[in-house]
Amino acid sequence: MNEKGMRIGHFLAASGVASRRGAEAIVGAGRVTLNGTAVAHPATFVAAGDVVQVDGRVVVERGRARLWRYHKPAGLLTTHADPQGRPTVFEKLPADLGRVISVGRLDLASEGLLLLTNDGALARKLELPATGWRRRYRARVHGTVDEAALAGLKRGITVEGVRYGPIEAGLDVRKGANAWLSISLAEGKNREVRRVLAHLGLAVTRLIRIAYGPFQLGLLARGAVEEVPAKVLREQVRKE
Repeated sequence: MNEKGMRIGHFLAASGVASRRGAEAIVGAGRVTLNGTAVAHPATFVAAGDVVQVDGRVVVERGRARLWRYHKPAGLLTTHADPQGRPTVFEKLPADLGRVISVGRLDLASEGLLLLTNDGALARKLELPATGWRRRYRARVHGTVDEAALAGLKRGITVEGVRYGPIEAGLDVRKGANAWLSISLAEGKNREVRRVLAHLGLAVTRLIRIAYGPFQLGLLARGAVEEVPAKVLREQVRKE
C-alpha cells in the first residue's frame, strides 16, 4: 500500500476474496467492515494497520503476486460455485493452494492451459487484449474445412452481431470428415473459437488451449498444477 492506502475493492480483490466487481457487490451488500464500521462505498480507502472483515472474518492482505499453470480437464466449470451443482475447477485444486482466481476462463467442454493467480489485479492485467498476449489452441472439428475461409479470419469476422478481431487459423491434418486446426487469437471472447468455427460450418468436438501468451501447457499432466517461478513471472510482466 502507498501512504493513502488502496481502495477497499482493490484490497479485497488483491487479497483473493473476490474479483473487483465481486468485491464491489460484497461491499454493496453490507458485508464488509473497516475497523469495526460497515463500509458503505467501494471507494473507501484501506490504510496500513486497518482491520478489514468480510462476514466477520478478518481479511489478510496477500503477499507477492503468484501465478500457476493448471491443466484443466474437460467437464469442469471455471467458476467458484455453480447453482446446478456441476463440478468446478476450484473444487479440484489442491487444498494448500489457497484461494485463487483464474486468468480468463475455459468453458465446460474445453481443456488445456488455465492460468491461476492469488492476485486480482494481476489477473485483470493479463486478461486485457492490450497485453498483446495471444491464446493458442488446437481444435478437432467435424465438417468440411475451407482453408480459404480459415485464412480470411485474419481480417476479423462478425458473427450474429458480435465482432471478433483477427484470428490466425490453419489446417494441421485432415482425416475423413474430421480435422485438427491450429488457432491463435488475441481477445478470447466468450466461446469465440466455437462460435466462429460454427459460422464456418465446423462443429468443434475437442478444444485444447496450449498456450496463453508466453506460458505453455507443455507436458503438464491433466489435472496438474505448477507454479510459475517468481523470476519468470516478473520478467514476463515487465516485458508486457
